[in-house]
Amino acid sequence: MTLDIDLLLTCLAIVVLLVLSAFFSGSETALTAASRARLLQLEKQGMKRAAIAAKLMQTRERLIGALLVGNNLVNILASALATSALLRIFGDAAIVYATFMMTALVLIFSEVLPKTLAILRPEGFSLVVAPVVRVIVVVFSPVTSTVQQIVRLILRIFGVRADADTVQSAREEIRGTVDLQHAEGGLHKAERDRLGALLDLAEIEVSDVMVHRTRMRMLNADDSADEILKEALASPYTRMPLWKDKTDNLIGVLHAKDLLRAVHAAHGDMTKIDVPSIAKPPWFVPDTTRLHDQLNAFLKRKSHFALVVDEYGEVMGLVTLEDILEEIVGEIEDEYDVVVEGVLPQTDGSVLVDGTVTIRDLNRALDWSLPDDEATTAAGLVIHEAQMIPEVNQAFTFHGVRFEVAERERNRVTRLRLTRTDMAEV
Repeated sequence: MTLDIDLLLTCLAIVVLLVLSAFFSGSETALTAASRARLLQLEKQGMKRAAIAAKLMQTRERLIGALLVGNNLVNILASALATSALLRIFGDAAIVYATFMMTALVLIFSEVLPKTLAILRPEGFSLVVAPVVRVIVVVFSPVTSTVQQIVRLILRIFGVRADADTVQSAREEIRGTVDLQHAEGGLHKAERDRLGALLDLAEIEVSDVMVHRTRMRMLNADDSADEILKEALASPYTRMPLWKDKTDNLIGVLHAKDLLRAVHAAHGDMTKIDVPSIAKPPWFVPDTTRLHDQLNAFLKRKSHFALVVDEYGEVMGLVTLEDILEEIVGEIEDEYDVVVEGVLPQTDGSVLVDGTVTIRDLNRALDWSLPDDEATTAAGLVIHEAQMIPEVNQAFTFHGVRFEVAERERNRVTRLRLTRTDMAEV
């Protein structure tokens, strides 16, 4: 009778230990997989458990250490009890039986089952276990601290610095989440591109998105007001740089509305209008300015237009608020825009591309991944890789794409034919 009671109590203790093991395993998975952003939102809504869970995740090393210590303790104790109980029944063969039995029980009920539940609902699981886990972390803190010091000492012997700051940046974490959602079908390509472009604003310079000086529509301040009005009306833009004597001497930016107000005030008498006096002073920004900073500057100054200069003060082009917004949402067109086919797919699978098309726009249009570190435009990439200005019909293959020069004007590559050759490298 005593043997039966002891065996029953041992079995009951094993069950309790397996439940505790499941708790430790599930808690570890939930608190490492939970979204910190989601927990932060719940914390702002006044949920105290969310605040506890978020605080535990901030000290992830202590958290995992404490849970592993607890998990190993209960698993080893459960295995010892099972072996002891089976020895009474099966003798020496009980060691083999206990090994197989405890492996199956721990694997199914203490590992796979709780971790599966934790993965399915990590935030909800974390909120439930957070208060208890906080106590466990405090109780086991002396043990986990000692273990951490031993581990760091061993790693240091092999030249590994465990205390180095290797935490992934929040931007890269978000980017990885966006790419994963797109791969799993949760986001369309256009949505992925918009979110990715928003993250890229802190890395892209205005020189990457500006309108180059060779494509700028400018007005000559020495022309008559009537000629300037005709050019302004013929232009698809509302703001245009104004130059005097030479095109490098930009004296202002003329807004079409200001010109029309002046015409109205002069009752249509163009001889009374002094165009330079109604132009706004030009705003010059360095070509190395990041888009994120330029966007903030546009909003702060309540301006939409800036001229881009290089380190020598020479005008390289212009950038507008619309240029930056287009980096996020894609091309913005209205009824006055002149549509230019910069990327034209062909029936044979190749793509005709204007040399001035930026690599970023090309990648977004074709879902490619050509590098834009050394060159901004498609023509610039060919020249950089070929280390020469190629002739018409010359072809080069790099980054999994065949680049063939279709047109060239003087020293400028104006059109390219691109053919994708290596799916793995693009």
